[in-house]
Amino acid sequence: METAAIVAWTLQKEIPVPEDVKQLLVEGETAVTSFKTFRDSATFTTKRLIVRDAQGVTGKKVEIYSLPYTSIEMWSSENAGGMLDRDAEIELWTKAGHIKVKLTKGADIRRIDSLIAWAVLKSH
Repeated sequence: METAAIVAWTLQKEIPVPEDVKQLLVEGETAVTSFKTFRDSATFTTKRLIVRDAQGVTGKKVEIYSLPYTSIEMWSSENAGGMLDRDAEIELWTKAGHIKVKLTKGADIRRIDSLIAWAVLKSH
């Protein structure tokens, strides 16, 4: 069943894991890597994808999305063939709906595809 994208994120480049994201981790969970997003960050952990999204003009209000890998049912990656393609995109079909992850020039689609494969396949 095709559902409309409920969320769209844009990953820009790999960054160090933000300190405040480390505070969100549960026992036995480790941060693997983070990416800069338009307003904040997305962090791949050993259990889930955590996306922080600063809201409003000041960015003081922060919305945090937590996507457990066990909820990802299928994914696809699309690019024009270059490793650092401007129009690369990952789509996730989850129990919660359809999520689009756009990648800018600084994000390596194969690295992100590999992270998702590692995370989803080890959690099922």
